[in-house]
Amino acid sequence: MQSFGKPSILIIGCGDIGLRVAKQLSRSHRVFALTSSPSRFQELREVGATPMLGNLDKPETLWRLSGLAQTVIHLAPPQNQGNRDCRTRNLIRILSQGSNTVRRLIYISTTGVYGNHRGAKVSEATPVSPESGRAHRRVDAERALRLWAPAHGVALTILRVPGIYASDRLPLERIQSQTPALIPEEDAYSNHIHSDDLARLVCAAVYHGKPQRIINTCDGGETKMGDYFDEVADAFGMDRPPRMPASELQHIVSPMLWSFMRESRRVTNTRLHELKTPLRYPSVAHFLKTISKNP
Repeated sequence: MQSFGKPSILIIGCGDIGLRVAKQLSRSHRVFALTSSPSRFQELREVGATPMLGNLDKPETLWRLSGLAQTVIHLAPPQNQGNRDCRTRNLIRILSQGSNTVRRLIYISTTGVYGNHRGAKVSEATPVSPESGRAHRRVDAERALRLWAPAHGVALTILRVPGIYASDRLPLERIQSQTPALIPEEDAYSNHIHSDDLARLVCAAVYHGKPQRIINTCDGGETKMGDYFDEVADAFGMDRPPRMPASELQHIVSPMLWSFMRESRRVTNTRLHELKTPLRYPSVAHFLKTISKNP
């Protein structure tokens, strides 16, 4: 479907990144954005998107998405339970109907699908080994899409994303509360991407994403999690969090937080050049130099 001479794009999942993507793409595309909340219509219109009311958990509300756009950007997370991503399955079922106009789909996945590699490097060729329930659901979504896309003539690009940060997405509350980090010898490597860079890379995938391709969308840094907290604390003039061995720390943090802290991997980004979009922030340290030291 095209309107006003512009190609159409459908964005599924318009949180922070989705809004940034919509704002950029609305200059060159007719952007539709799925939301389950009418209260967000004005916010979506302000970034140049046309709101579409629907809920991925309720397939009967998605019928208007069929034949709507040639390009789909899928940012919505799976539901919170189970090993299958029912939301992605509901989406591709409706996209398969009608005139089958979808030609490109960009799926934003997670580097969590690699699981724990005890600090070793992983690339897009590394087999997935999910450990958490949410990572299992992401793997299910990837597999469903990789089967569906070639069967329907759709060019699929999967962007595997690590921890996202920005000026309003820093662990300041955690640092302020002095939640401990792991001692250096037991600490896990963490991987990052700035919100602005991620949004730009998602937009770049619309033009440069290769069919049936997976790309690790991270800055390639090799920072341990505790060192990341220390960098942020130093930048804002805060006390660094205390360190604690794993045997003690796992008993005082939430199970979800612990699942992040115990997975260690260094994610390479050698395919990132395919998107032809240099990073504005090649590391967290580069970003922290640009912001005020006052929280």
